[in-house]
Amino acid sequence: MRPPPPLPTSSGPDVSDEDGAREVLDGFLAPLAGDDPEQLYDRAPCGYLTTMPDGLIAKANQTFLTLTGYVESDLVGRRRFVELLTPGGRIYHETHYAPMLEMHGTAREIALDVVCADGRRLPVLLNSVLEHDISGMPTVVRTAVFDATQRTKQRAEESEVRARKLAHTLQQSFIPPTHPDIPGLELAAVYRPAGDGTEIGGDFYDVFEIGPEDWCVVIGDVCGKGVEAAVVTSLARYTVRAAAVRQTEPSAALATLNEVLLHHETDRFCTLTVLRLRHEAGDWTATVSCGGHPLPFLIRPPAPAVTIGSPGSLVGPLDAPRFSDTAVELGTGDVIVMYTDGVTEARNHMGEFYGDERLREFLVAGRLSAPTLVDGLLDEVMQFQSQQPRDDIALVAIAVPDSEH
Repeated sequence: MRPPPPLPTSSGPDVSDEDGAREVLDGFLAPLAGDDPEQLYDRAPCGYLTTMPDGLIAKANQTFLTLTGYVESDLVGRRRFVELLTPGGRIYHETHYAPMLEMHGTAREIALDVVCADGRRLPVLLNSVLEHDISGMPTVVRTAVFDATQRTKQRAEESEVRARKLAHTLQQSFIPPTHPDIPGLELAAVYRPAGDGTEIGGDFYDVFEIGPEDWCVVIGDVCGKGVEAAVVTSLARYTVRAAAVRQTEPSAALATLNEVLLHHETDRFCTLTVLRLRHEAGDWTATVSCGGHPLPFLIRPPAPAVTIGSPGSLVGPLDAPRFSDTAVELGTGDVIVMYTDGVTEARNHMGEFYGDERLREFLVAGRLSAPTLVDGLLDEVMQFQSQQPRDDIALVAIAVPDSEH
């Protein structure tokens, strides 16, 4: 069998031997032979600074001047490098950067902000080397300055993504993952965070079983937003859970939470409504206690919706708060609606509040199914403020369905 013919090769020097390879390399290097070292310095892909040991700028390449907007006469022999930094950067320069250079002779990947000629801040990364003469005396500092704008932007975007995930995780921890099934009752709840949902709010609700045919429903609003509010929200939720197991009246659970907040290292307070539902002798009894929270509504057709309970004190700021309990017997078709002030204090583009009257009108409009009621009310409040809620919204409805429901 005859061997195949050799593959064709492109024209050019033979690089199969050492002389041919050198010829190719020399061909590539020929255009660089006449490079001006000064131009290489000026046009380098990063800024270069040469400073005296005391920081006085002795030389700056064109790349640095272009990045910062200065002209050479503004800097060389006139200003020290530290003077170009932000106030925070100057502190870091004196406490970390300069001592590091003095002790180790190098400083690498130092992140600082340079104040440019037009006042804007330029994030930079510095790599510096301190040179010495033969006697060991420091002579100059040579610094490479890299534009870190994209890196800073990327880190900011990554931080924002992490913050969104944290906010979502914390917020979800305040809301039951699923609505528990209370035999003999119909329960529906909904939560809508303010804005785009990235800020941690203080609204929450909770539903839990205390014993056979004995349930507790809580809705609340912690003052403020952010991580500190989230801490108090979590504290409030689990304190009420623990107190409700040991104490039979909702007002006692609020008093316990008030005592806990008084001794907690926070100036936050909250408003809460605690509703205890007991099923005895075939009937449901709802006992409600409010701590500065909007009173829940009782819908009992064909009568108009009415509030139940007494407002009570805010929870947390007072040494001697006042909470009371109100018990209501529930019958077939009755619905209790609990909500946070994100409903009534929703504002439209004209600055008008949704208000109590609009809420009452909605509640007597015949929407007595608990899921339909909370979904419809949320939809109406969102439309009222053009789908841009300024505050969190939490809603809970508990209905006693008839036998055909």
